[in-house]
Amino acid sequence: MAAPRQTEDELLPSQTEGYKVGQEKTLAELSQLDKEDESLQRWKASLGLNADIAGVARPKKVVPIALFLESPTLQSPVSLDLTLGPEGVKKHKKDPITIKEGADFSVGIKFRVENQIVSGMKYIQVVKRAGMTVDKDETMIGSFSPQSDAYTKIFASEEAPSGMMARGTYNVRSRVVDDDGTIHMDFEWAFKIAKEW
Repeated sequence: MAAPRQTEDELLPSQTEGYKVGQEKTLAELSQLDKEDESLQRWKASLGLNADIAGVARPKKVVPIALFLESPTLQSPVSLDLTLGPEGVKKHKKDPITIKEGADFSVGIKFRVENQIVSGMKYIQVVKRAGMTVDKDETMIGSFSPQSDAYTKIFASEEAPSGMMARGTYNVRSRVVDDDGTIHMDFEWAFKIAKEW
């Protein structure tokens, strides 16, 4: 019997009733708003809303760098390189990360934002074992302006399951989507629960 396929519905972000996404504006448009307010212009510049790119309307872009796992009982974080391109990232599904049963751990992502402000980014993660969904997490990441330095977001700590029944390999699909429904990251990886790291 074939394992059930993951549906796209599982990876859709939740919607807040009554919330409406605001009109998208380019950095050039935002930099021109309230030009006479000097303190507001300084604040905008600190967010990366500089007028020096006025007239250049490039699409917003989130550049994934890494997904990582850290734990107080782990000597150094374990990282998945997301800069390898679609084919390179596929190896993360074939080579699972080991998580010690019962250990507290946190998942985090590292990314860069280019060209435009990205608002309301959410991280969605669906975990499956033997084709059955065992967990789904959705976490608000936030809104980010473009900058050359990478952003890092670490999610809430959780405890790995323990016991003989929990040990084994789990398949994960992770997605980052913004308020506009733009999918910035979508990849699969795997982890296995074992007695030791």
